[in-house]
Amino acid sequence: MNRLKWKKISAFSTPSKSPGFLLWKVSTLWRRQIEGALSRLALTHPQFVLLANLGWLTRENTELNQAELARHAGTDVNMTSQVLRTLEKKGLIERFQKKGDERAKLLCLTKEGANLVSKAIPIVEEVDKKFFSKISEKKMIDLLQQLEDSL
Repeated sequence: MNRLKWKKISAFSTPSKSPGFLLWKVSTLWRRQIEGALSRLALTHPQFVLLANLGWLTRENTELNQAELARHAGTDVNMTSQVLRTLEKKGLIERFQKKGDERAKLLCLTKEGANLVSKAIPIVEEVDKKFFSKISEKKMIDLLQQLEDSL
C-alpha cells in the first residue's frame, strides 16, 4: 500500500487545519440545508439565486441580460443559460431578444416567478439565520466581503 508523506506535500497537519477544506465543508453543509428548504418550493439553489438576483436587479424596471445576471450572481454563463431555460419552461421568467442585438436576451420575472421569489427569500434568510447564528452576522459579512473584494 502506498502512503503519502503528508508533511512533505501539505502545509497543514490535518485537513481540519486547512481553511479551504473547512470552507468546503461548511459551504456544503449550508448548501444542503438551503436545498432542503427550497425543495418545498420545487426550486434548486442555483434557480433561487438567479431568480432572486433577477428580481433584485430589475426591481426598478431595469433591462437586464443573461450575461449581466451571470456576472452579478457570480455564475458561469453557460450554466446560467441552462438554469434560465428551465425557469422559463416553469413559467417563472420570460426571455426575449433585445432590439438591435440578436445575441442579448433580456430577462424579466413573470407574476408566478415574483410570487415564488417572495416566498423563497424569507425561507432562505431563515436558514441563513439559523446556520450562521453561532457567529456574529456582521463578522461573517465583513469576512466574506473582505474575501470577495480581494479577488
